Amino acid sequence: MRILAKVKLPEVIDLFSGCGGLALGIQQAGFSITHGIEIMESAVKTANMNLSIKKGLPPLHICGDITQMDEHIFNDKIGKNGCVIIGGPPCQAYSLIGRGKLNSLVKNEYSYLDDKRGYLFEDYLRFVIGTGARAAVMENVRQCVSFGKINVPEYVADVLEKHGYTVYWTILNSADYGVPQIRERMILFAAKGNLEPIMPRPVYSGLLYNNLYAGVGLKEFQKYPHFIMPLKRRRKRPAWITVGEAIGDLPELQTAVAKSYQSYPVMMGLPYSTEPQNDYQQRMRENTDEYVTGNSYRNTPRDFPIFARMKEGDNFVSASAIADRLFESECQNRHISPESPEGKMLRKKIVPPYSRDKFLEKWKKLDRNKPSHTLVAHLFFDTYSHIHPWEPRGISVREAARLQSFPDDFVFPCSMGDAFKQIGNSVPPLMAQGIGKVLRKLLEEQEKKYGFTK
Repeated sequence: MRILAKVKLPEVIDLFSGCGGLALGIQQAGFSITHGIEIMESAVKTANMNLSIKKGLPPLHICGDITQMDEHIFNDKIGKNGCVIIGGPPCQAYSLIGRGKLNSLVKNEYSYLDDKRGYLFEDYLRFVIGTGARAAVMENVRQCVSFGKINVPEYVADVLEKHGYTVYWTILNSADYGVPQIRERMILFAAKGNLEPIMPRPVYSGLLYNNLYAGVGLKEFQKYPHFIMPLKRRRKRPAWITVGEAIGDLPELQTAVAKSYQSYPVMMGLPYSTEPQNDYQQRMRENTDEYVTGNSYRNTPRDFPIFARMKEGDNFVSASAIADRLFESECQNRHISPESPEGKMLRKKIVPPYSRDKFLEKWKKLDRNKPSHTLVAHLFFDTYSHIHPWEPRGISVREAARLQSFPDDFVFPCSMGDAFKQIGNSVPPLMAQGIGKVLRKLLEEQEKKYGFTK
């Protein structure tokens, strides 16, 4: 067998790139991102700023609708070592939250099947096959296994297998790779040739939490031909990173309810509150000085007093009870009846109007001693799902980025809402780096076994 001194890695084409979380992790694993496509203009700006412009390179990501693009668009630009395709087609048609929103709009439980975004995996396949990619990685929510009668990763695997690829998929939890967040995602690997599957090895362990927060129901996927169970966590691995460990050194923004709200532009820097307190914070701050951007958070004055009284881990049930007590107390202080016109007006100023039957998890206060629950794109609309554990407010853009493992030098040159949306839609870079390491090993085995000629 030929021994390789060093494998010359193929370049990477980044589809459905978002702001570049998957690409950043793949880049950190040693790959070069040379092209990318994303339909959201502000996300393209963020990806280009961080992945190429800051490195002295021209913008590498283009803004456009992939369904209208020829799959050979990059072929004459691909170097002699070939290319790898990475990407996560939009998940809204697959996720339970996205389906629920569509169903509520059209009153049809199968309306998600009419969402054209659900079929964008076909365009992903067009590009993998059309570029003759040496390997590919696809990411999505675990619910993508049941898009109507389509199991998306199995469908993709079947197609690529017919084109000479070894293909397999699994479910990974980002917390196992140093991300302070419980986030399970389907990850599909494909590489040309007949190769043995290689799986990412967990770097951290959730055994401290008795695995209550992840990995439920994975055995049901074993009935699918291309599914491989993730590797087991080892007890000697460090424990999952917690919220407190992740954000404890970031700037204090609102230490008390009485403190006036301040609107910080997303790109404005503020000093850290402390020196790095642990390895995670040190890693996030590796390329920054004493200032950090992304300190924007939402001004929700009605809710700040409720946030302050919630306990860590509380949801909307507790928040509603707190709001009721605040309302009753204020009525007594003003000597008015809750049912009077004045009382009804006061209630609107104090009590959130959301349904107490449907929005139990709409509000959630983070627990500093546990990893965060999954960040979602709905942060674009509000941050009730991720309330700061010790300050009476929603999390800031930078705190969301930390929970997603974006380093502090990764900036968001956009509005606060767009920044939250980009972060919520992202693949955590630290998990992506683990994926990138597996991709390297697959390519090494591919070159040892077959060599490579474009």
